[in-house]
Amino acid sequence: MSPDGSPRRPYGSGAGTDPTRADGPTERLATVPRRHDRLAARRAREQRIRRRRRVLAVVVTVLLAALAGGGYLLYQSFFGVPDFDGEGTGSVVVQVADGDTTSAIAAELAGRGVVADPRAFLRAAADDDRVRAIQPGYYQLRARMSGEAAVELMLNPDSRVGQLEIRGGTQLDDTRSPDGAVTPGVLSLISEATCLTVDGQRRCVSADELRTAMSTTDPAELGVPEWALEDVAKADPNRRLEGLLVPGRYNVAPEKPAADVLRELLAVSASKLQASGLVSGAREIGSSPYQVLIISSLVEKEAITKDMPKVARVIYNRLGVGQRLELDSMVNYPLDVQSLRTTAADRARPGPYNSYQVVGLPPTPIAAPGADAIAAALDPEPGDWFFFVRCETDGTSCFARTLDEHQENVNKALRNGAF
Repeated sequence: MSPDGSPRRPYGSGAGTDPTRADGPTERLATVPRRHDRLAARRAREQRIRRRRRVLAVVVTVLLAALAGGGYLLYQSFFGVPDFDGEGTGSVVVQVADGDTTSAIAAELAGRGVVADPRAFLRAAADDDRVRAIQPGYYQLRARMSGEAAVELMLNPDSRVGQLEIRGGTQLDDTRSPDGAVTPGVLSLISEATCLTVDGQRRCVSADELRTAMSTTDPAELGVPEWALEDVAKADPNRRLEGLLVPGRYNVAPEKPAADVLRELLAVSASKLQASGLVSGAREIGSSPYQVLIISSLVEKEAITKDMPKVARVIYNRLGVGQRLELDSMVNYPLDVQSLRTTAADRARPGPYNSYQVVGLPPTPIAAPGADAIAAALDPEPGDWFFFVRCETDGTSCFARTLDEHQENVNKALRNGAF
């Protein structure tokens, strides 16, 4: 009972209480948990918001970076990377291959670090029609050049390097004329073609290095055609490539080792020989390609073009009856002499190239035979001549069937001052 006599409620009991009433202790007990729940919920919402903001910030950062990168790539697609400035430095040798377009040249220059981007070269070349006339070959440029500077240097004839021309009748070694003048041989010509000037210093693969590579490297490794391997293997190592580097224009890669230079040249020459019909034509006439190559070299040294088929016939006629060839060019070959005549002393020297003492062909060609000489050896003019002599000052030869007729032609040659 309460002090005033009213019934006492059990304190803390839920009996007879109304939890929704806002009076007395009951109100406090009911409202505290609700306020706590609202605070926890608000904190949870704030945490979720903060997390969303952090995620959004990361996404925005990534998007901005992507947009920036995409913009740079878009810029590159239209304008390329920034061009280099100036004339460049150092030395860079680039190759223009047969059939290369201006775009292909630009890509090669960019890949070698000559220009910053292919577009730099293409923009500079756009208004210069001379660029379309750039020939296959090797060009000495510089690193980090502007597009304009690269175009100008490529169009400068002095930038072209590695050019080689072999003429018909040229021997491997240098030869001298009776007046003492020296004619560079194939090895010297190749050596000259390998030269580069870098920082004022001239660098070349020497003729001696080429000769050593020729004489010490296995012929098959050098790329000697299979049809010539057996004969080349038997030849004097210092003469084994004679005649296999035929006349024509070649591109020589500077700064390569001697063996690599010879290998690349032989590959090109072999294709020229194949195209000349040497291999197939030799089989058709019952000969070997190497024998035809030797005969072609003799024809090249002994005749002007119009007389080549007749001179070839004289050689075949003499070989057919076992008669000595008696060609002065054969005698002079190992002497490295460039002359129409021989001396009695030279004709007395023993050796496989002395056509006055031995019967048959020499062991190797004696010079680089051209296409006309090869054609003459494959298809000589019909005739029964056994003698010929240069009887005119323009190099024309007179042909004879007998020794008496030949002596008359010799007298005619002397009267004409032909030799």
